[in-house]
Amino acid sequence: MLTETGPPSPCCMTQGPGLAFIAYPQAIILMPVAPLWAALFFFMLLLLGLDSQICVEGFITGLLDLLPASYYFCFQREISVALCCALCFVTDLSMVTDGGMYVFQLFDYYSASGTTLLWQAFWECVVVAWVYGADRFTDDIACMIGYRPCPWMKWCWSFFTPLVCMDIFIFNVVYYEPLVYNNTNVYPWWGEAMGWAFVLSSMLCMPLHLLGCLLRAKGTMAEVRLPPGLPSPPLL
Repeated sequence: MLTETGPPSPCCMTQGPGLAFIAYPQAIILMPVAPLWAALFFFMLLLLGLDSQICVEGFITGLLDLLPASYYFCFQREISVALCCALCFVTDLSMVTDGGMYVFQLFDYYSASGTTLLWQAFWECVVVAWVYGADRFTDDIACMIGYRPCPWMKWCWSFFTPLVCMDIFIFNVVYYEPLVYNNTNVYPWWGEAMGWAFVLSSMLCMPLHLLGCLLRAKGTMAEVRLPPGLPSPPLL
């Protein structure tokens, strides 16, 4: 593409949605048998979108598990999945309007950002390794697959993965830059506030739930750490 357009080529240096819908299509046009590669490329994007719907199943499963058995009704899962997909469809309609790219980047930069995922991965490692117990989790895996995972995995769950996630998370927070569209248009303050509301809606779920459980529980921290009847996990 640099040979065809001449350096510097902005389409070669683009990122975000422009990479998939501008830069890659332009590169495919320059390839031999361009129609074939174009069909395969957009078929890949279609499969990628379908694969993302697995997140809906995980969300619906967790939501339905919270409901008491008395709330069960026929086709409960099917109706719940349909309502969730309809809600996502209505929300995504705002991204195909004239100003839809502003909305898309707001969701992409904040709610689907690496900062949020790193925070969630850190807390997941803490819960698995230090609350539930890395040894107990290893025993559960052994019951399912027939053998215990490598001891290195237990050290990753307990130390290396949470430390790496927290280090990168702190780096992203320290070097945070406000969202800018097209390198020129800075989002207003209320757009920044909306973005941080997206971030905090995901980041605060686990710490607040943990704090609420500890406040409602009776006894000391050592007494409420494990449910009654469960032995304490051995030290690493």
